[in-house]
Amino acid sequence: MGIELIYPDFEVIRNENRCISCRVCERQCANEVHSYDAERNRMLADESRCVDCQRCVALCPTRALKIVRSDCRLRENANWQEDTIKEVYKQADSGGVLLSSMGNPKPMPVYWDKILINASQVTNPSIDPLREPMETRTFLGKKPGQIEKDENGEILCKLEPQLELSMPVMFSAMSYGSISYNAHKSLATAAKELGIYYNTGEGGLHEDFYHYGKNTIVQVASGRFGVYKEYLEIGAAVEIKMGQGAKPGIGGHLPGAKIVGDVSRTRMIPEGSDAISPAPHHDIYSIEDLRQLVYSLKEATEYKKPIIVKVAAVHNIAAIASGIARSGADIIAIDGFRGGTGAAPTRIRDHVGIPIELALASVDKRLRDEGSRNRVSLVVGGSIRSSADVVKAIALGADACYIATAALLALGCHLCRTCQTGKCNWGIATQRPELVKRLNPEIGCERLINLMNAWRHEIKELMGGMGINSIEALRGNRLMLRGIGLTDKELEILGISHAGE
Repeated sequence: MGIELIYPDFEVIRNENRCISCRVCERQCANEVHSYDAERNRMLADESRCVDCQRCVALCPTRALKIVRSDCRLRENANWQEDTIKEVYKQADSGGVLLSSMGNPKPMPVYWDKILINASQVTNPSIDPLREPMETRTFLGKKPGQIEKDENGEILCKLEPQLELSMPVMFSAMSYGSISYNAHKSLATAAKELGIYYNTGEGGLHEDFYHYGKNTIVQVASGRFGVYKEYLEIGAAVEIKMGQGAKPGIGGHLPGAKIVGDVSRTRMIPEGSDAISPAPHHDIYSIEDLRQLVYSLKEATEYKKPIIVKVAAVHNIAAIASGIARSGADIIAIDGFRGGTGAAPTRIRDHVGIPIELALASVDKRLRDEGSRNRVSLVVGGSIRSSADVVKAIALGADACYIATAALLALGCHLCRTCQTGKCNWGIATQRPELVKRLNPEIGCERLINLMNAWRHEIKELMGGMGINSIEALRGNRLMLRGIGLTDKELEILGISHAGE
């Protein structure tokens, strides 16, 4: 106590008139916040353990509980904010690096919210998606630069391997180990039902999910966990992970406490050992080296699958993407700095990288200027929160979007941002059997399908309002976007006009 005391961020408010001491809160809380005092027949709470996951609130049968932000605050200081002071206290006490999960919570600009969508009025008729054809399918992969015909004048339809999506959204990379078996099953099943794809992340693919291979993107990261020939052959596409938005420039780390049972076998490492991915691929130090890995994977999969290269959105992303396009990759995935993660150094998560909106716009422009835009497809992620974000991303030049946090929210995540502890009360970011079973994969799949069907309908309505009837007609159509509250430089990078122009 004393100098190292940090007052709890949250307080458990219990209505004693409603509480019946059923002990549901005690059984449901993996953080051991609640306990039962038999002598006084009442429930107690250790608020220092509370992460505000809302599990106890949601399952209390008498609605006797609520979690509130503590009003015991440090003295206000515009420069030394309370969170900053508490982080100094923690590091002074432990000497350790601060870890955080999920995306950047700081009040950084969200450019999606400063971009407005145009709509048809009078001269350009809108389209009713309920009564007229509306195409949400999209294809990812290399496209021919020009139409070619045979000697009989018939169009030649030779295409490089393509991923066909029923709508321009996929489930982003979340490894088995960082999230649970049931969470992976929910994502895989929903992807199959929806006609889209989910990404294994860097933890390999559990053998139970091999039959979802036609809707699976398998990932090859620097640690090469779970990577072998059959793994590459099973997936519909192979993604080389060079970086991710939440932690650009560093590798991955899954604590040994999560390397248990099937996770250990799937990753092909001993139980209890930390799974550490190096920051760089130790065989890639140039675009030429990357090209070698791209073509090694094409050879291993007999040139039947698209190869994706995933990078974090950083300040020279346009030049990086230009090089990746020349490496032979079929798809470039770019992850913005607001992207989620199971665990990342707090300083990296909150201060490194750039917003996906600016990265996407600069990459699309660079590739178009160089005449190489059709040589690769662009997939973007990093806090895609709604169908409107998807539409804006495609109009800025994306072919499709990755979502992860939105998918976890559909599964029941409450963004308590303690994934790294492995104590997820909702059965998502955990490997503890008693917690994993809290997520019913059938219900999880149903909720993901509901979310995507709702987004698909909204995407159609948004496109119809613009007088556009296909994703292809929307892609890169920046005339349909207008900025509001943006500087001239921001408008220039985004390649859009200000509202009113």
